[in-house]
Amino acid sequence: MRVDIVTKEYPPEVYGGAGVHVTELVKALRTDLEVQVRAFGAERDETDTTAYRTPAELEAANAAIQTLGTDLEIVGDVAGADVVHSHTWYANFAGHLASLLHGIPHVITAHSLEPLRPWKAEQLGGGYAVSSYIEKTAYEGAAAIVAVSEGMRQDILRSYPALDPDKVRVIYNGIDVEAWRPVENPDLLARYGIDPSRPSVVFVGRITRQKGLPYFLRAAERLPAEVQLILCAGAPDTPQIMDEVRGLVSGLQAGREGVVWIEEFLQRDELCAILAQATTFVCPSVYEPLGIVNLEAMACGAAVVGTATGGIPEVVVDGVTGRLVPIEQVQDGTGTPLDPETFIADLAAVLTEVVSDPEKARAYGAAGRERAATSFSWRAIADDTAALYREVAGA
Repeated sequence: MRVDIVTKEYPPEVYGGAGVHVTELVKALRTDLEVQVRAFGAERDETDTTAYRTPAELEAANAAIQTLGTDLEIVGDVAGADVVHSHTWYANFAGHLASLLHGIPHVITAHSLEPLRPWKAEQLGGGYAVSSYIEKTAYEGAAAIVAVSEGMRQDILRSYPALDPDKVRVIYNGIDVEAWRPVENPDLLARYGIDPSRPSVVFVGRITRQKGLPYFLRAAERLPAEVQLILCAGAPDTPQIMDEVRGLVSGLQAGREGVVWIEEFLQRDELCAILAQATTFVCPSVYEPLGIVNLEAMACGAAVVGTATGGIPEVVVDGVTGRLVPIEQVQDGTGTPLDPETFIADLAAVLTEVVSDPEKARAYGAAGRERAATSFSWRAIADDTAALYREVAGA
């Protein structure tokens, strides 16, 4: 069986959880299947991997239209595949058209949903209407949709009520606990001014509305003075949110010591070293289908404090691998807390509880690494995905 996987992100151009997912899934699938990767961006030198750039004629077009142009470059090359599998709306159009053109089943993995990311209109303008149309069309025409959590499955069925619930399956994201592991690197910590003898809270993520960073920065004002705040945060969606975050960080730095903001890209082992020394990792997201970043932190032995939304409660076991922070959210797709001040206060209280008990935090971290290793292996995920391929292809 040959499977063509279409993705915007693929090494070395990986900037989010979807790219991590595709990278690890392809590696695991290739032990049993022929897998052709069709990725956006610069040329790759990996066998059975083809890259596609934006057509020159569309270089000045809206970003959504550029995406569709790249998708059209891919469609013809999918000929000969038994299944086409697309990841994110960027690739869904190529998967949908390839399915129609070549008469093969289209499988989609849902890493996020356009109806639940209305802030993307800030970034794409009218292109958000285009991306929303593409996603809806592709989902409704797909042979199967993979949700990366049960919470994500429910979001899919609410967003697209015309879907047959039986074709929406849950297959979790995974983690490689040999690659993500506790690492000691005192020189790296010293370079960034991180004191491993002090308690710390670490945030890792893009600066986007869904990650909830401004809520955490406001909660951080209430944390004990000795707590370090380490922000591995970059790639802002818009200048507006970058300005908001920059202002909040500046305010924190003016009022307390130990506020470290690392904007540059860090290599995996560097992130492992920062996560391994953390008293706790924080995931204040208001929208998170699963949250690979939580698995990465757990694999590095960090306790996790996360928002009780989306797929996060399916990863973080409250009172065992960390703590969950309750949140009531506006049901308009933004994930905005109904009472932001209550959410900020609850987040601050739970973080204070964890950082004030290092022994318990270490126990959370040890349990988290064990859970990551036993419940989220890429081998099991690849086996479930291959079984789905065989089912939709009638093989």
